[in-house]
Amino acid sequence: MAPRERVFEPAIDQHDTWMVVNPVQGCPKGCRYCYLRDLGQTRAKPRILASPQETLDQLLAHPYYHPALVLALYTCTDALATPATRAHLTALLDALGASPVRNPICLITKCAVPDDVVACITRNRSAGLPILVYLSYSGLGPDIEQGIDHESLRDNFPRLHAAGVPVIHYWRPALPQNSTPDVIEHVMDWAARYTACTVAVGTKIKPTALDQITALWPQLGNPHLDPRAADSVWPRTTWDWLRNIPDRYAHHPFFETNSCALAYVLGQTDRAQILDTPTCLSAKRCPAAQRDRCHQALPLQQPVTGADVDRHLQRIGHPGHPYTLIPGSRTVILTEPLELRDRHNLAQVLSVAVRSPQDPGERYWQGRLAGGQPLIVDPLP
Repeated sequence: MAPRERVFEPAIDQHDTWMVVNPVQGCPKGCRYCYLRDLGQTRAKPRILASPQETLDQLLAHPYYHPALVLALYTCTDALATPATRAHLTALLDALGASPVRNPICLITKCAVPDDVVACITRNRSAGLPILVYLSYSGLGPDIEQGIDHESLRDNFPRLHAAGVPVIHYWRPALPQNSTPDVIEHVMDWAARYTACTVAVGTKIKPTALDQITALWPQLGNPHLDPRAADSVWPRTTWDWLRNIPDRYAHHPFFETNSCALAYVLGQTDRAQILDTPTCLSAKRCPAAQRDRCHQALPLQQPVTGADVDRHLQRIGHPGHPYTLIPGSRTVILTEPLELRDRHNLAQVLSVAVRSPQDPGERYWQGRLAGGQPLIVDPLP
């Protein structure tokens, strides 16, 4: 159930894959699975919390900021949803393009991308700002993705492709309603024609959102299941399809983590310590050249030292926080809980794996960071 008052996130924050930049919060759409729903931020007028220039200033001054991090813009709204948010977006992209910032920039949307926004993206890409677009398209209908014009969403794919804008197909969430092969292949036959790759991340469930998800997927209310402890939750049919992908998609890469997809599209290597883990080894559609790139970079990495960890913990406001750095590895084990956003930033900036006791008050999914595994749910008989 949504709170009586809207809950606003920090304008500059850190998630598990990227830094997030949220100067506008609140979305007029009503996607029933949205992680903003229990914050009272869906079916809500977008509120501007910082101007584009103020946003840039806050970003560069923030202790989380690092030139190697990916920046995801407007994750607490859909920036393409209203004229005011689109104007904010284009002004912010222009401000970023004129600044020293050259971090990869991600824009995630389910709304139509109009010509002026495409032009803004292309001119700033030409100026050296690496912008790419995630199109979130998974075959769900207007009963679940309320307020979304799915024909306009589909039209984005060829238009952005023709403009030379890199596009990642974001196939999420996985629910029983979009898990049949017919629905999956209707989506993939279109998306694979125009995108660099597909990211399929299943359904992520916040500790506070179980009732919200069980309204869409009642089976997850089974007391014998623990979906909030899982890295992601999948209908068996979707999971099996991904492990037996039809041959007609043989040349289209599929990933189950955003960090791997971004490394592939940006021509970079694994920074999230996923290489050769079960997540990596199960990704049968990671291109061989990308695996080779990651393996070749592994012995060239500079070792992480205790001084590096100490310096960054101090930077993000936790000097003296106790930890152990496993010798000969890139694994930091915190011996006391640390807020999830801080752990994510430590992991991404230093390119380390971070293990930590769980904070019982944490309201976001910890997933893979806490050792969570996928939960595969068989259909009811």
